[in-house]
This record gives sequence, structure tokens and C-alpha cells, in this order.
Amino acid sequence: MMNLNLLKLQIVELLEQHHKITTVADLLGLKQPTVTFHMKNLERDFGVKLFDARMGRIILTDAGHALLHYATKINALAAEAQRIVKDFDTLRQGTLSIGASYVPATYILPALLDSYSKSYPGIHISLSVKTAPAITQMLHSHQIDIGIISTGAFHAAPLKAQALCMDELILACSPSHPFADAAEWTPERIAASSFVLHGPASSTRRMTEQWLEQHRIHPFSRLELDSLEAIKQAVMLGEHITFISRMAVQSEVDRGLLRMWSIPGLPAERQVYAITNPDRYMYATSTRFIELLYQWSPL
Repeated sequence: MMNLNLLKLQIVELLEQHHKITTVADLLGLKQPTVTFHMKNLERDFGVKLFDARMGRIILTDAGHALLHYATKINALAAEAQRIVKDFDTLRQGTLSIGASYVPATYILPALLDSYSKSYPGIHISLSVKTAPAITQMLHSHQIDIGIISTGAFHAAPLKAQALCMDELILACSPSHPFADAAEWTPERIAASSFVLHGPASSTRRMTEQWLEQHRIHPFSRLELDSLEAIKQAVMLGEHITFISRMAVQSEVDRGLLRMWSIPGLPAERQVYAITNPDRYMYATSTRFIELLYQWSPL
């Protein structure tokens, strides 16, 4: 089988340019006998004379020029491939695939992604917004590079998780709600209020149902919505309350559109985690974004 490697093709191209074995050897960091060895192997492999020695110069034969045509193209493609692959490690181009649950996707990532894309405009970024369990599964199946989720204590080997910030769950209601001016919300007041639940797959829904079960509360009205914005709009109408991320309603609270309270007896603390799969190769694109997350993190 013919052993036609890139070094031999580089020798052909350089001999056409310089016509001296010594010069080619210097350019490639080789010894002169090594270059001569590769030239003889090329002629043996092809079974035809490729080089002529004329007055101390190496001249390509017609067969040599035919090989040069392809050697030049292959060498150029190899150099381009090397440059492209190197670019991926220097953040000039590449891809970054992120999965995030609704709260971090809406209230944390936009500013960070904007900063990242301005610093590295050649990187193509994709963001999938799903529930925390769905993001975890996508990491397990190598569909994304990084997961950013809001959940309770997280353990899902072999995934690696790093806490970024707290994501406090609070009770929100409209200023026009009958209990809006209460000093605090007791379980009895919560039980007497119309409740808006998050979608069944969300970590907020899971924590809400745990709290309701713990206090043996069955709200007389249960509205289920699978959208943070829809939940806030429903609560702002005045009749409903909900358990929701502080980050999700902070803007509305600041503008006087909603009010929020601590949830009495809520035991579980929730945090936003950056999650990766150690079994997935970490490209420079992912490493740099994780560094950006850690720089932003107040923890």
C-alpha cells in the first residue's frame, strides 16, 4: 500500500519552489538524507521518476509536475484544516450549545450571552429553554455543552454541578388582592386564596406541591399555567397568588405591580446551578462561558 503522507507532499511543493534539497531540509527541520530518503520512496511508490538533478538543482519531471498539482491542493487543504481546528481553540469560531430552565434563561443568561457574543462574534450560540429535568436529560445524552438550571439540591452523577446564585421561592400577589396588606402570609391565608400552579414538570411546581402537602392544604381553585409570564399576568389580575422565583417578579415588585412575601415554613433552598457532563469533551467555547458564569456569580 502506498504511504503518501503530508510530509512527502510538502517536499514536492518546496522542491518546486526552491530546487535545493538543503533548503527544503532547513525549511522542514529535517536532515538532507531524510529528504532524499522521502524523494526515493515517492518514486518507488509511484513507480515513475519524479525528480531530475540538473547542475545542482532539483527539477520536477512531467510526472512530478502532475503530482505537484495535487500536492499543492492537499497541502493547502491541510493548512486550512489546521487553521480551522486551531480557531476552535482560540475562540475565533465554533459552537456553544446551552440548555437552561425558565428562570435562568429569562433573567440571567440574556446579558451574559450578549457579552459573550460581543467578545467572540465567530461563535454560534444556541439556547434550549426547557424544564430542569429535561435539561438534565439533555446533558446525560450529550445534546448540549452546558446546563443552567434552577432547582433544589442537585445530585445526578456523573454530572458536575456548581452553584451560581440563590433562587429564592417567594409568594406573590397583586396589590389589589384581599390579603395584600397583611403583615405576613399564614398557611390559612394561603389555603383561602386562589392558587396559580406552574407546569407539572417544573421544579417550582414540585416544591409548591411539597409545601402544600406538608401543610395539608388543598387550594379551592387551582389554575395551572406553563409560562412564567402567563403566571405573572394572572396574578396581577388580583384574585390569584403563586409561589414563584424572586428573580421572576423583582421587576414587577419594584414597579408596584406585584407584592411578595416569604413563604412560611418553606424548608428547601433553591439555587441556580451550572451543570456539565465530565464525559463530554470541553471545548474552549464552553470553558470560556463557564468562566464568565463564575465571574458573574455572587457566591
